[in-house]
Parts: sequence; C-alpha cells; structure tokens
Amino acid sequence: MQPSRPAPWGKIAGGALLAVVSFAAAVWAMSLFWPVASTPADAGDRRPALAEMPPLKPVVRSSTVVTPVAIALTAIRDALEKTAPRDAAGKRDNPIREMRDFMSNSEIAWTVARGPLAVAGSPDGLAVSTALNGTFRVTGQLSGQAGDLAGMIGNMLGGNLGRDVQNFATKPFDQRADIRGNVAMTSRPELKPNWRIEPNLAAQVSLADASTNIMGMRFSISKEVKPLIDRNVNEQIAALQARLREDPVLELAARREWAKMCRSVPLGAAASGMPNLWLELKPTRAFAAQPRIGETAVTLTVGVQADTRILPSETKPDCPFPGELELVPQLEQGKVAIALPVDIPFTEVNRVLEAQLKGKTFPADKSGAFAATVNGVELAASGDRLLVSLRVTGNEKKSWLGLGAEATIHVWGRPVLDSGRQLLRLEDVKLDVDSEAAFGMLGTAARAAVPYLEKTLAENAVIDLLPLAANARRSIEAAIDDFRKGAEGVRVDASINSIRLVGLEFDAKTLRVIAEADGTAAVAVNALP
Repeated sequence: MQPSRPAPWGKIAGGALLAVVSFAAAVWAMSLFWPVASTPADAGDRRPALAEMPPLKPVVRSSTVVTPVAIALTAIRDALEKTAPRDAAGKRDNPIREMRDFMSNSEIAWTVARGPLAVAGSPDGLAVSTALNGTFRVTGQLSGQAGDLAGMIGNMLGGNLGRDVQNFATKPFDQRADIRGNVAMTSRPELKPNWRIEPNLAAQVSLADASTNIMGMRFSISKEVKPLIDRNVNEQIAALQARLREDPVLELAARREWAKMCRSVPLGAAASGMPNLWLELKPTRAFAAQPRIGETAVTLTVGVQADTRILPSETKPDCPFPGELELVPQLEQGKVAIALPVDIPFTEVNRVLEAQLKGKTFPADKSGAFAATVNGVELAASGDRLLVSLRVTGNEKKSWLGLGAEATIHVWGRPVLDSGRQLLRLEDVKLDVDSEAAFGMLGTAARAAVPYLEKTLAENAVIDLLPLAANARRSIEAAIDDFRKGAEGVRVDASINSIRLVGLEFDAKTLRVIAEADGTAAVAVNALP
C-alpha cells in the first residue's frame, strides 16, 4: 500500500503564504529606506527653506500728459469783434492856433468807426488791423472884432455879395471833412507764473493825408486829428491790456481740468475671478511753454505730471492746485504717458496657475515608465526666484504591480516678463534636489520623468496679462472721454495707442507688474468765450 500524497491545495496555500510574508517584509524594509507614501501635509513640511522677502514698498509712478492747445486765429478774431469798440469820438480841447484871433465859440470834433477786424499770425507776433472811416468837423463863429470888420466890408460891397458877407459875419459856420485811415495792433503774448497772460499790446494809427479850407486858410486834417485818435486808441489799448493781464480765464480752465483729473478710474478685474482694481490719478505739477504763433493758430502747450497707482478700492485723492505755473522750454507735442503699477496677490496667482496646471500629466504622451498627474499648485517667493509646490500622484507603469504614490514636489523658477507677448512666465525651471526622493520606491522611474515635469511646468506656468492690459486701456480711454466733453467750440482729441509691460517685482505675498500706457492728446479751440 503506497503512502498518501499531500493535497495540491496545500502546496498552493503554502506558496501564497510565503509570497505574502515576503512582500510584506520587502515593503516594510523599503519603507525604512524610502519613506515616501506621505500625505501632502507631510510633504509640505519638507518644503525648501525660503529666503526672507522684505515687503514691497508702496509704489507711486509718475505719469505725464502734454497737450497742445491750438486756438484758431478765427476764434481770436471773432472774440475781438465782440469786445472791441466799433466807433470812437472826441473833441479838441483848444482851438487851432491860426483861428484863435478871429474865431469864437469854435469847436473841433471828430468821429471814426472801424471796419471788420483782420487777424494774422507769424513767429514775430499776432497782428490785428482794421480800417477807419470818420468825419472831421469844425464849428464856430467869427469873433467880435472880425465880425465887425466883415460887416463893414459887407456894407461897402452892397448888393448880394455884401449881404453874403454880412450873413457870414453874423451866423455860425459848420465845416466838415472825411477821415480815412487804419489801426494796426500787435501782440506778443507771454505766459506768467501766476497763471496769467501778458498780452504785450502795441498799436499804431495811420491817416490818409487830407486838408480843408476854413476862412480861406488851409488846414491838415491828419495833422490836427491824428494826435486825438492816437490818444483815444492808446487809452483803449491800455484798458484792454489791463483787463487781459488780470483775466483769470487760463487759471479757471486749468482748475476745472485739474479737478477732473484728480480721481480714481475703475479698471475692472485683471482677469476672471480677480478683484476689481482702480487707477488713482493725483496731479502734482503743472507746466507750460510759451505760446507759439503760426499762420492759422496760436498754440499753447501745457502739461500735467501726476502720481499714479493701482489700488483694490476707490480712493478720493487730495490734489492741491499749484499756485504757480512752471514755465519750461518748448515741449514734445501731444504726449500721454501713464504708468500703471498693478499688485496681484499670490493667492490669485495660485488660482490662475492651478487652473492651468491641475490635471496635467507628464509625460503628456504617457510613453515613459512613470506618469504623474498634478492635483494642486502653490506658489511662494524666495529671493529672485519662485518656488512652485506641486501636489502630484505618480504611477510606475512597467511592473505588474503598478505601484503608485502621492507626494508634493518642489520646482524652482525665475519669473520673467515677456513684454512682447504680455506674459509672465518661468525660466530656468529646475526640480529641487530634495524632491528627487519624493517618490520613494518609484524614485528611479520618477527621476527619469523629471525633464518632462520641468518642460510641462515651463510651458504651462504662464500668466496671461493681456486681459489686464486690455481692461486698463479701455478704462483709461473711458476716462479720457470725460476730457473730450469740453466746452462749446472746443474739440479734444486724445487716445491710448499702446500699453506695454516694463517691470516686475514681488514679495512674499504680492506680485507687482508695472505697465505703461502711451498715447496722444491735442485740443483745438474754434470759439472763445
């Protein structure tokens, strides 16, 4: 009788038990050397040490708006037409010397009226001219002695001629003559620091040569009347110059625009989900160049310098109006340059990056022995670099076990501003040395995937700043529309041509991007108040 054999299931059970014990021992042994199956919180404890980051200083950028204001000569002419006297009259205080001995109650008077004004401009100044037309009038009566003599002569002559001489001796006479000429006025306007304009007016009267006979004596009208008209015109010019010199129209207009500029302009959100931002404009300095006179307009170039900053809420800036206007040499025409410092909290940057990176797998084609999927992203600043902490799930795919692990790995990168494409991206992306052991028993396969990880991060850790720039441009142009709504007869042409990114800085909590908006501005005045 042959001995009985152990049942086959006994061998199977023994082999399974041996395999389980061996695997458990192997896992226990490997966990002593490669303790990687950690939670994200454990991984966070192993984050590389960060360099101290001083807080960003409050930033205020200087913005400049230079605007040529072209006042049409036709507008100057029309304003003068409304204000300049249309006629003038006067009397001579003392009679003509040759007439004193035989005239009594004599009076010499004149009246003139001006024609339409003509205004011309040149680099030498502004010229205003008009024609004069009027009347020279002499009235009076012969003195007693001259009258008696004329009466005696009339009696001696007798007849009609004697009666005419007697009538002449007893009746007053009225002699008239025409006046023709013109007035030419020049102005060389000059700006003063007290927001006033010194017109520097001068006038010259010229009369056509004309004469008349009075009592058989010939008198020059231009010689007798010109001093009288000169005095009258000079008095009017002096009064006009005094009024223009004290006229506050320039200061009042500047105060009005200054108050409109002192404000907070809504910029909207830099991107979807980000908070609304405000551009604070605070004018601090006013300057201007002396007027330039051309053939069609007088151009006054004025400029304003303002402090600008981006804030998360609307402010009410205090902008004292400058007591003096700073006078400077001729300026670049029509320049708008507005600086925009934009502060973005890292919490918002984290949200944007996580939206772009979460769910990404590297290698993207899943062709390697190891694949990892990004579950979360956190950004931190250290010196001139940023540390990107990625919560990933990694899987080893070649063995039949298909082992996996979850860990947090850390990658360094240097932020760079791509001004041309208006992007913020990372350069010099490198895996932190302590993160290479993060996958423990999968370390060998994981290390082979490091280049894919770095490539994935460099390609996707990008912040698109185009929405921020576009919103800023639209908002600034909307604010400019307020300045376009000028007074009647005033046209304001202003626009933003481009917004470019020019600077980047950050601290432990905030990413700051500096942008500059460039544009043009011009004002045309076709009617004056």
